[in-house]
Amino acid sequence: MKTKRNYGFNDYFELFLCALAVICSIYFLIKGDMQRTLQPILIILVLTVIKVLIKKSRIPISTGLRFSILAFIFVTMFFANEFKGYSFIPYLDKIEHLSSGVILFYIGSLILELINKNETNKLNIKTIILFSLFFAIAMAGVWEIYEFTTDRLFGLRSQNNSLVDTMGDIICGSIGALFTSIYTYRNFKVNFKVSSEVIGDSDNL
Repeated sequence: MKTKRNYGFNDYFELFLCALAVICSIYFLIKGDMQRTLQPILIILVLTVIKVLIKKSRIPISTGLRFSILAFIFVTMFFANEFKGYSFIPYLDKIEHLSSGVILFYIGSLILELINKNETNKLNIKTIILFSLFFAIAMAGVWEIYEFTTDRLFGLRSQNNSLVDTMGDIICGSIGALFTSIYTYRNFKVNFKVSSEVIGDSDNL
């Protein structure tokens, strides 16, 4: 007998994104805008691939990270492209890269955790943070390589033919990851201090 699945906020958010994608695709098909008709199909494909990869690999993804990914997809693929958010919100592209640094930092820490899960020695928090930080910075660079390649091959203007735009994107992604690393380390120190005080108090009983 199958157990009934409990749907959380992220599940409903994901269903909302899929429904919105279908509505947008039909609407822009009627309008005759093929680019904005195909974009929602790509969004559904991305959501499906992410879900399948997580399920098949059995990666323990946190609620916060999943929400961040879904929110990032909504902002970058829906708000920015489907609803032309770039035209009326200044520096939206930089905000996206800033938030991508946060997500990539947590993905980096998740990857390191999976690599090290069968090891007996636990990794030092500083090692985890440094790996996650440099992973996020590296991925920011990889994304710009991807944009450069597609611009050259397909005549797109993702980078606006500007080194300033490229470096600005990498710097924003790096800043997002850096602030996340500082927050993570400070949060760890606070929790560790509280745990130590609780243990110390219990020893004195």
